[in-house]
Amino acid sequence: MDLKDTEHNTRRGGDLRAMLTPATVGSTSGFMGVAIVQPGDRIGEHYHPYSEEFVYVICGRLEVDLDGEAHPLAPEQGLMIPAHMRHRFRNVGDEEARLVFHLGPLAPRPQLGHVDTEETDVIGAAAVVTEAGGAVAAGREQVRS
Repeated sequence: MDLKDTEHNTRRGGDLRAMLTPATVGSTSGFMGVAIVQPGDRIGEHYHPYSEEFVYVICGRLEVDLDGEAHPLAPEQGLMIPAHMRHRFRNVGDEEARLVFHLGPLAPRPQLGHVDTEETDVIGAAAVVTEAGGAVAAGREQVRS
């Protein structure tokens, strides 16, 4: 499975790419994907009632809020988030952040696997660089969780 062949999912912030899933490869115990988070953007707070989440940071500077408490995440660091723990990822650096995530076991039905706990302002490209080199906010779109 190639990242370029996956669908963009920006409804919760960031760009979540589900790669190895029951639908794409017939997995039965969990699924894996990549999250791409632009500077200033975030993946809105949520939790997984049936699954643990395993995260590995490839690049960028992130903070993860775990039940409301902020923790730094740097490249080449991993993290396990227990089921039911509220979490939010924020890119606090000045370059794109990428992380690999795996959730398992699977929820009984896909719609039961993820519970949003906040509304998320999705920022298209987080910021658009102007010709003068400054940054301006890109078009914001309010997304209801």
